[in-house]
Amino acid sequence: MADLTQHTAEQLLSLYREGAASPVEVTQQVLQRIARLNPILNAFCLVDEEAALASARISEQRWQAHRHNGSAVGALEGVPASIKDLLLTRGWPTLRGSRTVNPKQSWDVDAPVVARLREAGAVLLGKTTTPEFGCKGETNSLLTGISRNPWNLAHTPGGSSGGASAAVSAGLGPLAIGTDGAGSVRIPAAFCGNVGLKPSFGRVPAFPLSPFGSVAHLGPHAMSVTDVALMMNVITQADARDWTSLPYEHVDYTARLKDGVKGLRIAYSPTLGYATNVHPEIAAATAQAAQYLQDLGAVVEQVDPGIEDPLDITTGLWFAGAYQVWRTLSQEQQALTDPDFAAQAAIGETLDANALHQLNQRRGMLGSHLRQFMQSYDLILTPSTAVPAFKALPAGHSAMNSEAMLGWTPFSYPFNLSQQPAISLPCGLTADGLPMGVQLVGPMFGDALVLRAAKALETCYVCLRPDLDAGLLPHPLSHP
Repeated sequence: MADLTQHTAEQLLSLYREGAASPVEVTQQVLQRIARLNPILNAFCLVDEEAALASARISEQRWQAHRHNGSAVGALEGVPASIKDLLLTRGWPTLRGSRTVNPKQSWDVDAPVVARLREAGAVLLGKTTTPEFGCKGETNSLLTGISRNPWNLAHTPGGSSGGASAAVSAGLGPLAIGTDGAGSVRIPAAFCGNVGLKPSFGRVPAFPLSPFGSVAHLGPHAMSVTDVALMMNVITQADARDWTSLPYEHVDYTARLKDGVKGLRIAYSPTLGYATNVHPEIAAATAQAAQYLQDLGAVVEQVDPGIEDPLDITTGLWFAGAYQVWRTLSQEQQALTDPDFAAQAAIGETLDANALHQLNQRRGMLGSHLRQFMQSYDLILTPSTAVPAFKALPAGHSAMNSEAMLGWTPFSYPFNLSQQPAISLPCGLTADGLPMGVQLVGPMFGDALVLRAAKALETCYVCLRPDLDAGLLPHPLSHP
């Protein structure tokens, strides 16, 4: 049997259905790979081999019964998956990348996405790394150290879902759940070369809600658009604990994946009208993606949506959220925090109620403008990030301000403010061998349309994985 760690969820489900592979042997191979590679990548902060294998054995029994008598199996039965360590998971501590959280407490609640994955039969492997409270677009923390990009260990996997993205690209489980408050799913997807979706706000129920408010979304990482769609079928199911969630649509996100883009109106915006420092190779790759979409039958027009850079809106609301978390901590806990998070909270403390009101008013105007713009276009095409992955450095390596936090990812955060669905899709490597990503943005509630267009564009690229064995191991770097 070929290396099962390199298979997609779709492929594994087909093998299980045919009896050509079992959840137990897949899980064993994935766990062996994690044991070998995680000491270098630092993608997982917790791995529970015993629980994963127990889950895999149950899934194997269900597949055997299914093949024997047609009994039901879960939508992701026996597929290994990981959970970002911001999400409550029964039986495992959720430390949020922070030394301030006491692991010795009761952990008996699953967040909605975790509960849905369990119900669907996914084999949960463990928790993936995140910066403290998911506070930045790189993955380092005083608790877990530096996480690294599987394409080049000297570089960051991005953040804040960097552990999730690195795990998927490195073959440490085909599925992962991340969170995205200003690009935290799409940035790592672009940096690590996988597919990352930020659904419409409320499409994926959350509990507890993020302290950073209604910019925070939950979304999947995978190596294919089809796998992301399979996850969406599971994680969008209703959960009454989230009072902000949208009504459950009963949509099969895989049903129209192959309908293509013929006739779709796509606004190709290489800079959104304000991004001035886009890496030339990323700019060229995005232009090529626009040509591919046109060749596939879409009506592509180079046009900007007519917005100003909302960086100060995003970081203002974010820093205010950081302060609200900070003020719940004791002085002893505050002394344990990441210097980047502490700096964000200090800025947030300076924002009064009037300043926050003005930020929210401007956010509302931005959202309204983009909703109106989408009446003329089905999708927007942009780069995912303005730069490829940069060097992996420890927490607090640079002074914290708006530009340092997000200035290098000007294409991600506007669509957290507007709450629109957006997906990052790998579109090749730079001359230095680092992944690049393109972004497709849809109208609010247009998640299925985004996936359909991404599936069409995906056919224009070859799925690439880093050759960790031949290219990066052994390597002198390791996490602290």
